[in-house]
Amino acid sequence: MTQTIGALLIALFSMTVGLSHANETTRESTGGAQTLQDIMARQAGQQIDDSFRRDATGNPDAAKQITEQLGVLGGVSDSEVFRGIRYSDLDIKVSNSGPAADILVQDGGMRWLELRQGPLATYGGGALLGIIGLLVFFYFARGRIMIDGGPAGTTIERFKAVERFGHWVLASSFVLLGLTGLLTLLGRQLLIPVIGHEAFSTLAIGSKWIHNNVAWAFMLGLFMTFFMWVWHNIPNKLDLVWFAKGGGIFGKEHPPAKKFNAGQKIIFWTVMVLGFSVSLSGISLLFPFEYPMFAKTFAIMNSVFGSSYPTELLPHEEMQYAQIWHAIVAFVMMVAIVAHIYIGSVGMEGAFDAMGNGQVDLEWARQHHSLWVC
Repeated sequence: MTQTIGALLIALFSMTVGLSHANETTRESTGGAQTLQDIMARQAGQQIDDSFRRDATGNPDAAKQITEQLGVLGGVSDSEVFRGIRYSDLDIKVSNSGPAADILVQDGGMRWLELRQGPLATYGGGALLGIIGLLVFFYFARGRIMIDGGPAGTTIERFKAVERFGHWVLASSFVLLGLTGLLTLLGRQLLIPVIGHEAFSTLAIGSKWIHNNVAWAFMLGLFMTFFMWVWHNIPNKLDLVWFAKGGGIFGKEHPPAKKFNAGQKIIFWTVMVLGFSVSLSGISLLFPFEYPMFAKTFAIMNSVFGSSYPTELLPHEEMQYAQIWHAIVAFVMMVAIVAHIYIGSVGMEGAFDAMGNGQVDLEWARQHHSLWVC
Protein backbone atom coordinates (compact mmCIF):
# COMPACT_ATOMS: atom_id res chain seq x y z
CA MET A 1 0.00 0.00 0.00
CA THR A 2 2.81 2.38 0.95
CA GLN A 3 4.64 1.57 -2.29
CA THR A 4 1.45 2.28 -4.30
CA ILE A 5 0.96 5.69 -2.65
CA GLY A 6 4.60 6.50 -3.27
CA ALA A 7 4.29 5.57 -6.93
CA LEU A 8 1.23 7.79 -7.29
CA LEU A 9 3.04 10.73 -5.69
CA ILE A 10 6.00 10.25 -8.03
CA ALA A 11 3.64 10.11 -11.02
CA LEU A 12 1.85 13.31 -9.93
CA PHE A 13 5.20 15.02 -9.42
CA SER A 14 6.32 13.93 -12.86
CA MET A 15 3.10 15.25 -14.42
CA THR A 16 3.55 18.58 -12.64
CA VAL A 17 7.12 18.88 -13.84
CA GLY A 18 6.02 17.84 -17.31
CA LEU A 19 3.28 20.49 -17.41
CA SER A 20 5.70 23.10 -16.12
CA HIS A 21 8.15 22.12 -18.83
CA ALA A 22 5.36 22.19 -21.45
CA ASN A 23 4.48 25.71 -20.39
CA GLU A 24 8.02 26.71 -21.27
CA THR A 25 8.02 24.86 -24.59
CA THR A 26 8.86 27.07 -27.54
CA ARG A 27 7.04 26.83 -30.83
CA GLU A 28 10.29 25.96 -32.59
CA SER A 29 10.60 22.80 -30.51
CA THR A 30 7.12 21.69 -31.59
CA GLY A 31 7.93 21.97 -35.27
CA GLY A 32 5.73 25.07 -35.65
CA ALA A 33 2.62 23.64 -33.97
CA GLN A 34 0.74 25.54 -31.28
CA THR A 35 2.00 25.23 -27.73
CA LEU A 36 0.20 24.74 -24.44
CA GLN A 37 0.46 28.51 -23.88
CA ASP A 38 -1.48 29.06 -27.11
CA ILE A 39 -4.17 26.58 -26.11
CA MET A 40 -4.58 28.05 -22.62
CA ALA A 41 -4.68 31.61 -23.97
CA ARG A 42 -7.32 30.67 -26.54
CA GLN A 43 -9.46 28.96 -23.88
CA ALA A 44 -9.16 32.12 -21.73
CA GLY A 45 -10.46 34.21 -24.63
CA GLN A 46 -7.18 36.04 -25.10
CA GLN A 47 -5.89 37.31 -28.42
CA ILE A 48 -2.91 35.34 -29.73
CA ASP A 49 -0.48 35.85 -32.58
CA ASP A 50 -1.57 33.27 -35.15
CA SER A 51 1.18 34.06 -37.65
CA PHE A 52 2.67 30.62 -36.92
CA ARG A 53 -0.45 29.21 -38.59
CA ARG A 54 -1.17 31.96 -41.08
CA ASP A 55 2.34 31.71 -42.54
CA ALA A 56 2.51 27.91 -42.54
CA THR A 57 0.71 27.26 -45.82
CA GLY A 58 3.35 25.18 -47.57
CA ASN A 59 6.95 25.72 -48.61
CA PRO A 60 8.03 23.91 -51.81
CA ASP A 61 11.67 24.44 -50.86
CA ALA A 62 11.11 22.31 -47.77
CA ALA A 63 9.53 19.46 -49.72
CA LYS A 64 10.13 15.93 -48.56
CA GLN A 65 12.18 13.60 -50.69
CA ILE A 66 10.16 11.29 -52.93
CA THR A 67 11.38 8.37 -50.85
CA GLU A 68 10.09 9.87 -47.61
CA GLN A 69 6.60 9.82 -46.17
CA LEU A 70 4.25 12.33 -47.88
CA GLY A 71 6.99 13.13 -50.34
CA VAL A 72 4.56 13.09 -53.24
CA LEU A 73 2.68 16.04 -51.71
CA GLY A 74 5.62 18.29 -52.42
CA GLY A 75 5.93 19.45 -48.82
CA VAL A 76 2.31 20.62 -48.56
CA SER A 77 0.02 18.63 -46.26
CA ASP A 78 -3.76 18.70 -46.04
CA SER A 79 -3.47 20.86 -42.91
CA GLU A 80 -1.41 23.42 -44.79
CA VAL A 81 -3.91 23.47 -47.64
CA PHE A 82 -6.73 24.13 -45.17
CA ARG A 83 -4.75 26.91 -43.52
CA GLY A 84 -4.21 28.44 -46.95
CA ILE A 85 -7.97 28.39 -47.53
CA ARG A 86 -8.69 29.73 -44.05
CA TYR A 87 -6.32 32.68 -44.43
CA SER A 88 -7.06 33.26 -48.16
CA ASP A 89 -3.45 32.51 -49.08
CA LEU A 90 -4.18 30.16 -51.99
CA ASP A 91 -4.81 30.94 -55.63
CA ILE A 92 -8.31 29.47 -55.83
CA LYS A 93 -10.16 29.14 -59.14
CA VAL A 94 -13.97 29.31 -58.96
CA SER A 95 -16.68 29.27 -61.62
CA ASN A 96 -18.52 32.22 -60.06
CA SER A 97 -16.71 35.49 -60.77
CA GLY A 98 -18.77 37.58 -58.32
CA PRO A 99 -17.24 39.65 -55.50
CA ALA A 100 -15.56 37.55 -52.81
CA ALA A 101 -16.51 34.32 -54.58
CA ASP A 102 -13.04 32.88 -54.07
CA ILE A 103 -13.20 33.35 -50.27
CA LEU A 104 -14.15 29.87 -49.07
CA VAL A 105 -13.51 30.43 -45.36
CA GLN A 106 -13.66 33.81 -43.61
CA ASP A 107 -11.77 33.52 -40.36
CA GLY A 108 -13.20 36.62 -38.64
CA GLY A 109 -16.86 35.71 -38.96
CA MET A 110 -17.26 34.36 -35.44
CA ARG A 111 -15.50 37.34 -33.85
CA TRP A 112 -17.88 39.66 -35.70
CA LEU A 113 -20.91 37.59 -34.63
CA GLU A 114 -19.83 37.50 -30.99
CA LEU A 115 -19.23 41.26 -30.96
CA ARG A 116 -22.59 41.91 -32.64
CA GLN A 117 -24.63 39.69 -30.33
CA GLY A 118 -22.61 40.48 -27.21
CA PRO A 119 -21.10 43.89 -26.37
CA LEU A 120 -22.77 45.76 -29.23
CA ALA A 121 -26.30 44.69 -28.31
CA THR A 122 -25.65 44.92 -24.56
CA TYR A 123 -24.00 48.34 -24.40
CA GLY A 124 -26.08 49.85 -27.18
CA GLY A 125 -29.36 48.70 -25.66
CA GLY A 126 -28.15 49.72 -22.21
CA ALA A 127 -27.32 53.23 -23.44
CA LEU A 128 -30.82 53.66 -24.86
CA LEU A 129 -32.51 52.45 -21.69
CA GLY A 130 -30.13 54.60 -19.65
CA ILE A 131 -30.95 57.87 -21.44
CA ILE A 132 -34.68 57.14 -21.26
CA GLY A 133 -34.43 56.46 -17.52
CA LEU A 134 -32.32 59.59 -17.01
CA LEU A 135 -34.87 61.77 -18.83
CA VAL A 136 -37.75 60.31 -16.82
CA PHE A 137 -35.85 61.11 -13.62
CA PHE A 138 -35.05 64.61 -14.88
CA TYR A 139 -38.70 65.24 -15.75
CA PHE A 140 -39.90 64.39 -12.26
CA ALA A 141 -36.99 66.23 -10.60
CA ARG A 142 -37.02 69.39 -12.72
CA GLY A 143 -40.48 69.38 -14.21
CA ARG A 144 -41.46 70.86 -17.52
CA ILE A 145 -39.67 74.06 -18.56
CA MET A 146 -42.53 76.57 -18.68
CA ILE A 147 -42.83 80.00 -20.27
CA ASP A 148 -42.12 82.49 -17.49
CA GLY A 149 -45.22 84.60 -16.94
CA GLY A 150 -47.23 82.51 -19.37
CA PRO A 151 -47.68 82.77 -23.15
CA ALA A 152 -48.03 86.17 -24.78
CA GLY A 153 -50.91 84.99 -26.95
CA THR A 154 -49.29 86.27 -30.17
CA THR A 155 -47.05 84.18 -32.40
CA ILE A 156 -44.06 84.66 -34.69
CA GLU A 157 -42.95 82.45 -37.58
CA ARG A 158 -39.93 80.35 -36.62
CA PHE A 159 -39.62 77.82 -39.45
CA LYS A 160 -40.88 78.00 -43.01
CA ALA A 161 -42.76 75.12 -44.64
CA VAL A 162 -39.71 73.87 -46.54
CA GLU A 163 -37.68 73.83 -43.31
CA ARG A 164 -40.35 71.82 -41.51
CA PHE A 165 -40.59 69.45 -44.48
CA GLY A 166 -36.83 68.78 -44.41
CA HIS A 167 -36.89 68.30 -40.64
CA TRP A 168 -39.79 65.84 -40.68
CA VAL A 169 -38.33 63.86 -43.59
CA LEU A 170 -35.13 63.50 -41.59
CA ALA A 171 -36.87 62.84 -38.26
CA SER A 172 -39.50 60.34 -39.46
CA SER A 173 -37.01 58.39 -41.58
CA PHE A 174 -34.58 58.23 -38.65
CA VAL A 175 -37.28 56.85 -36.35
CA LEU A 176 -38.16 54.15 -38.89
CA LEU A 177 -34.49 53.33 -39.43
CA GLY A 178 -33.88 53.17 -35.68
CA LEU A 179 -36.83 50.85 -35.00
CA THR A 180 -36.10 48.50 -37.91
CA GLY A 181 -32.39 48.51 -37.08
CA LEU A 182 -33.09 47.57 -33.47
CA LEU A 183 -35.43 44.82 -34.62
CA THR A 184 -32.74 43.45 -36.92
CA LEU A 185 -30.09 43.51 -34.20
CA LEU A 186 -32.13 42.44 -31.16
CA GLY A 187 -35.21 40.79 -32.62
CA ARG A 188 -33.97 37.21 -32.60
CA GLN A 189 -33.22 37.31 -28.87
CA LEU A 190 -36.22 39.39 -27.78
CA LEU A 191 -39.08 38.63 -30.17
CA ILE A 192 -38.73 35.01 -31.30
CA PRO A 193 -39.47 33.69 -27.78
CA VAL A 194 -42.62 35.87 -27.76
CA ILE A 195 -44.08 35.70 -31.29
CA GLY A 196 -42.34 32.66 -32.75
CA HIS A 197 -40.09 32.11 -35.74
CA GLU A 198 -42.64 32.49 -38.54
CA ALA A 199 -44.08 35.79 -37.33
CA PHE A 200 -40.62 37.15 -36.68
CA SER A 201 -39.50 36.08 -40.16
CA THR A 202 -42.28 38.14 -41.76
CA LEU A 203 -41.51 41.08 -39.49
CA ALA A 204 -37.77 40.88 -40.18
CA ILE A 205 -38.22 40.73 -43.97
CA GLY A 206 -40.52 43.77 -43.85
CA SER A 207 -38.08 45.62 -41.58
CA LYS A 208 -35.21 44.93 -43.96
CA TRP A 209 -37.21 46.33 -46.91
CA ILE A 210 -38.20 49.44 -44.94
CA HIS A 211 -34.66 50.00 -43.67
CA ASN A 212 -33.04 49.69 -47.09
CA ASN A 213 -35.50 52.02 -48.83
CA VAL A 214 -36.18 54.63 -46.15
CA ALA A 215 -32.41 55.15 -45.94
CA TRP A 216 -32.60 57.29 -49.09
CA ALA A 217 -35.20 59.59 -47.48
CA PHE A 218 -32.89 59.99 -44.48
CA MET A 219 -30.03 61.08 -46.75
CA LEU A 220 -32.34 63.53 -48.53
CA GLY A 221 -33.45 65.06 -45.21
CA LEU A 222 -29.83 65.23 -44.05
CA PHE A 223 -28.85 67.09 -47.22
CA MET A 224 -31.76 69.54 -46.96
CA THR A 225 -31.36 70.43 -43.29
CA PHE A 226 -27.60 70.86 -43.62
CA PHE A 227 -27.82 73.49 -46.34
CA MET A 228 -30.81 75.25 -44.76
CA TRP A 229 -29.35 75.58 -41.25
CA VAL A 230 -25.57 75.26 -41.40
CA TRP A 231 -25.00 79.03 -41.30
CA HIS A 232 -27.15 79.36 -38.19
CA ASN A 233 -25.13 76.67 -36.39
CA ILE A 234 -21.63 78.09 -36.62
CA PRO A 235 -20.25 78.22 -33.04
CA ASN A 236 -19.63 81.64 -31.50
CA LYS A 237 -18.84 83.24 -28.11
CA LEU A 238 -22.52 83.31 -27.13
CA ASP A 239 -22.41 79.53 -26.90
CA LEU A 240 -19.92 79.74 -24.03
CA VAL A 241 -22.31 82.02 -22.13
CA TRP A 242 -25.16 79.60 -22.84
CA PHE A 243 -23.16 76.68 -21.43
CA ALA A 244 -22.02 78.70 -18.42
CA LYS A 245 -25.64 79.35 -17.47
CA GLY A 246 -26.72 75.76 -18.17
CA GLY A 247 -28.97 76.85 -21.00
CA GLY A 248 -31.57 78.04 -18.51
CA ILE A 249 -32.52 74.41 -17.87
CA PHE A 250 -31.53 74.37 -14.20
CA GLY A 251 -32.52 77.92 -13.31
CA LYS A 252 -34.90 80.71 -14.27
CA GLU A 253 -32.40 82.84 -16.20
CA HIS A 254 -32.46 82.19 -19.94
CA PRO A 255 -29.16 83.03 -21.68
CA PRO A 256 -29.33 85.00 -24.94
CA ALA A 257 -29.28 83.05 -28.21
CA LYS A 258 -29.86 83.58 -31.90
CA LYS A 259 -31.99 81.24 -34.03
CA PHE A 260 -30.23 78.19 -32.57
CA ASN A 261 -28.72 78.01 -29.09
CA ALA A 262 -25.60 76.04 -28.15
CA GLY A 263 -27.57 72.93 -27.20
CA GLN A 264 -29.35 72.88 -30.55
CA LYS A 265 -26.01 73.38 -32.31
CA ILE A 266 -24.64 70.29 -30.60
CA ILE A 267 -27.63 68.28 -31.80
CA PHE A 268 -27.25 69.73 -35.31
CA TRP A 269 -23.57 68.84 -35.69
CA THR A 270 -24.06 65.46 -34.03
CA VAL A 271 -26.76 64.59 -36.55
CA MET A 272 -24.81 66.01 -39.50
CA VAL A 273 -21.45 64.39 -38.76
CA LEU A 274 -22.75 61.05 -37.53
CA GLY A 275 -25.55 61.06 -40.12
CA PHE A 276 -22.99 61.47 -42.90
CA SER A 277 -20.88 58.65 -41.42
CA VAL A 278 -23.82 56.29 -40.97
CA SER A 279 -24.95 57.05 -44.52
CA LEU A 280 -21.54 56.11 -45.94
CA SER A 281 -21.45 52.82 -44.05
CA GLY A 282 -25.08 52.24 -45.03
CA ILE A 283 -24.28 52.66 -48.73
CA SER A 284 -21.42 50.20 -48.32
CA LEU A 285 -23.89 47.71 -46.82
CA LEU A 286 -26.55 48.37 -49.47
CA PHE A 287 -24.05 47.49 -52.19
CA PRO A 288 -22.00 44.63 -50.68
CA PHE A 289 -18.33 44.43 -51.67
CA GLU A 290 -18.68 47.38 -54.07
CA TYR A 291 -17.59 50.28 -51.82
CA PRO A 292 -14.94 49.15 -49.30
CA MET A 293 -14.13 51.89 -46.81
CA PHE A 294 -12.11 50.65 -43.88
CA ALA A 295 -8.80 49.48 -45.35
CA LYS A 296 -8.13 52.99 -46.73
CA THR A 297 -9.44 54.60 -43.55
CA PHE A 298 -7.11 52.45 -41.42
CA ALA A 299 -4.18 53.35 -43.67
CA ILE A 300 -4.84 57.06 -43.13
CA MET A 301 -5.18 56.57 -39.38
CA ASN A 302 -1.93 54.63 -39.27
CA SER A 303 -0.05 57.37 -41.08
CA VAL A 304 -1.55 60.17 -38.94
CA PHE A 305 -1.61 58.56 -35.50
CA GLY A 306 1.09 55.93 -35.87
CA SER A 307 -1.41 53.16 -35.11
CA SER A 308 -1.26 49.63 -36.50
CA TYR A 309 -4.74 48.89 -37.84
CA PRO A 310 -4.93 46.29 -40.62
CA THR A 311 -4.77 47.75 -44.12
CA GLU A 312 -5.38 44.55 -46.07
CA LEU A 313 -8.94 43.37 -45.45
CA LEU A 314 -10.96 40.61 -47.06
CA PRO A 315 -14.25 41.69 -48.67
CA HIS A 316 -16.19 40.05 -45.85
CA GLU A 317 -14.11 41.89 -43.25
CA GLU A 318 -14.96 45.19 -44.93
CA MET A 319 -18.65 44.36 -44.60
CA GLN A 320 -18.27 43.31 -40.98
CA TYR A 321 -16.46 46.51 -40.04
CA ALA A 322 -19.11 48.52 -41.90
CA GLN A 323 -21.95 46.77 -40.06
CA ILE A 324 -20.37 47.22 -36.63
CA TRP A 325 -19.54 50.88 -37.28
CA HIS A 326 -23.04 51.47 -38.71
CA ALA A 327 -24.64 50.12 -35.54
CA ILE A 328 -22.33 51.98 -33.13
CA VAL A 329 -22.91 55.34 -34.83
CA ALA A 330 -26.65 54.67 -34.99
CA PHE A 331 -26.78 53.97 -31.24
CA VAL A 332 -24.95 57.24 -30.46
CA MET A 333 -27.38 59.12 -32.71
CA MET A 334 -30.39 57.48 -31.10
CA VAL A 335 -29.21 58.50 -27.64
CA ALA A 336 -28.82 62.13 -28.79
CA ILE A 337 -32.14 62.17 -30.66
CA VAL A 338 -34.06 60.75 -27.69
CA ALA A 339 -32.86 63.73 -25.64
CA HIS A 340 -33.78 66.07 -28.50
CA ILE A 341 -37.28 64.57 -28.75
CA TYR A 342 -37.77 65.02 -25.01
CA ILE A 343 -36.88 68.74 -25.07
CA GLY A 344 -38.93 69.34 -28.20
CA SER A 345 -42.08 67.72 -26.82
CA VAL A 346 -42.88 67.16 -23.14
CA GLY A 347 -39.72 68.77 -21.77
CA MET A 348 -40.40 72.38 -22.78
CA GLU A 349 -43.63 74.31 -23.12
CA GLY A 350 -44.15 75.74 -26.61
CA ALA A 351 -41.16 74.01 -28.21
CA PHE A 352 -43.13 71.57 -30.38
CA ASP A 353 -45.04 74.37 -32.10
CA ALA A 354 -41.84 75.42 -33.86
CA MET A 355 -41.91 72.26 -35.96
CA GLY A 356 -45.62 71.61 -35.60
CA ASN A 357 -47.05 74.63 -37.44
CA GLY A 358 -43.95 76.81 -37.70
CA GLN A 359 -45.33 79.44 -35.30
CA VAL A 360 -44.07 79.98 -31.76
CA ASP A 361 -45.36 82.15 -28.95
CA LEU A 362 -43.67 85.54 -28.90
CA GLU A 363 -42.84 85.32 -25.19
CA TRP A 364 -41.31 81.85 -25.69
CA ALA A 365 -39.14 83.26 -28.48
CA ARG A 366 -38.01 86.18 -26.32
CA GLN A 367 -37.03 83.92 -23.46
CA HIS A 368 -35.17 81.24 -25.42
CA HIS A 369 -33.95 83.07 -28.54
CA SER A 370 -33.90 86.74 -27.55
CA LEU A 371 -31.30 87.79 -30.15
CA TRP A 372 -33.23 86.07 -32.93
CA VAL A 373 -36.48 87.95 -32.12
CA CYS A 374 -34.66 91.29 -32.24
